[in-house]
Amino acid sequence: MNALSHSSLLPNRYPQSLHRRRFSLSCSDIQNLTRVTCYSDCNKSTSQASLFLCPGSTNTRIGSRNLVSRSFYSADASTYNGLTVQSPTHAAQEKVGVLLLNLGGPETLDDVQPFLFNLFADPDIIRLPRLFRFLQQPLAKLISTLRAPKSKEAYASIGGGSPLRKITDDQALALKRALEAKGLSSNIYVGMRYWYPFTEEAIQQIKKDGITRLVVLPLYPQFSISTTGSSISVLEQTFREDAYLSRLPVSIINSWYQREGYIKSMADLIEKELESFSEPKEAMIFFSAHGVPVSYVENAGDPYRDQMEECIFLIMQELKARGISNEHTLAYQSRVGPVQWLKPYTDEVLVELGQKGVKSLLAVPVSFVSEHIETLEEIDMEYRELALESGIKNWARVPALGLTPSFIMDLADAVIEALPSAAAINAPTSTSEDMDKDPVKYFAKMFFGSILAFLLFFSPKMITAFRNHVI
Repeated sequence: MNALSHSSLLPNRYPQSLHRRRFSLSCSDIQNLTRVTCYSDCNKSTSQASLFLCPGSTNTRIGSRNLVSRSFYSADASTYNGLTVQSPTHAAQEKVGVLLLNLGGPETLDDVQPFLFNLFADPDIIRLPRLFRFLQQPLAKLISTLRAPKSKEAYASIGGGSPLRKITDDQALALKRALEAKGLSSNIYVGMRYWYPFTEEAIQQIKKDGITRLVVLPLYPQFSISTTGSSISVLEQTFREDAYLSRLPVSIINSWYQREGYIKSMADLIEKELESFSEPKEAMIFFSAHGVPVSYVENAGDPYRDQMEECIFLIMQELKARGISNEHTLAYQSRVGPVQWLKPYTDEVLVELGQKGVKSLLAVPVSFVSEHIETLEEIDMEYRELALESGIKNWARVPALGLTPSFIMDLADAVIEALPSAAAINAPTSTSEDMDKDPVKYFAKMFFGSILAFLLFFSPKMITAFRNHVI
């Protein structure tokens, strides 16, 4: 099969019914994937799977969408404008890169506290008022120090560290094979937000390799300020400060929860796991998503809740088309701190379901595509124990998508579709950064902010909140 061969298949876009063309890739190509040598230096904490360009890739045109005031291209609400085929000469001149974005996780118990510091030092995670932003790092240091002992216990229970880096590297290699089978070679890069290999390191490697066209693919199906949005902020800042990167054509896939490949892959896993129950039709399908503070949605316009609810609707719609009409519910897990998070909370719903007489429950980690602390410890241990204590007799959990062949193939399709939309990122300079360059305004902000911070953090209510929700 040459590089330009194709077969006519159904589209991988929900809910549209447009026809397009794509290359075929057998499931065995990914299932039989062997780990190959790639650029990986643990001392320098970089991780990259390197591929080579081959001409004649076939791409589909994709449209654009703005999310949270960011003008980037997205696969989740694209329009189909026909098929674009690159000439061999043009393709040979291109050097395509794909940047996979993920959260990152501590690989050893000694990594836990610094990882937590990086997490809470992110202004997209703890959103302080501008007057208090100089307290971001001191506050992150305090919270990470207080939470580290409990977090170390959790990581110790799953083997002493997060498996996220290895899984993401394996996904990068699987994506390499899928793209090559579809006629496109590229360099695949892994960029973590809060641990090695950091996004900044991956960006510098992209520059060093002379990439001429880049697709950014966050491994979060739904967009949130705290996940995809935070990583994009890093990209904006880095690209804005570099002459080469500021001209680099980039296509950012903001979210992809509507894609048919993702929806069908999730439905496949759910359908398979339901068969483990003696009475599959009696099992409640329990979707557990990572939560975000309510203020993100109501004040900052985060589309996460809407996208999550639509995602659940599409998955259940696919299951019903297969004759599966089990009851289902959605709840949010992993809340931290004394603020209100999206409800209902997973732990509270589990207790309520037990009280209502639910006996069989299938947990589905819907916002996670890789196994990590939230699935292996929080769901498999904490929530399972709580469910059994609450009267639920039969418990099962759907695995994360990981290297599921249909999922990997759909990610490859998303990359190919996004390529023609690549354009230079023009990120405006932040007005708050400009203000910080004024020494008089900066001193005034520090002075008055320190006074207010002292009153705030040493108030009885704040001390109680930290004792109850952070430690």
